[in-house]
Amino acid sequence: MISITIKGLSKEAHRELKKRALTHGRSLNTEAIAVLEASTRSTPVDAQDFLRRLRAVRSKMKVKATAAQLDQFKREGRM
Repeated sequence: MISITIKGLSKEAHRELKKRALTHGRSLNTEAIAVLEASTRSTPVDAQDFLRRLRAVRSKMKVKATAAQLDQFKREGRM
């Protein structure tokens, strides 16, 4: 088994990692491993495919939002 030491982790990052661990019912160490493993397994996103799928979903929406409305939603934390 390989071990690492994480130096210089901010208090905020430590606090958030502890919250995640509690939410997932894991120890802090196990949560850190899960986060690291998930981040190393991520797959590249095909931007064109993503946009195509996003546009398909958006075209099916009954209510159309303007760019200004979407920006406002983002500022309000609604997206």
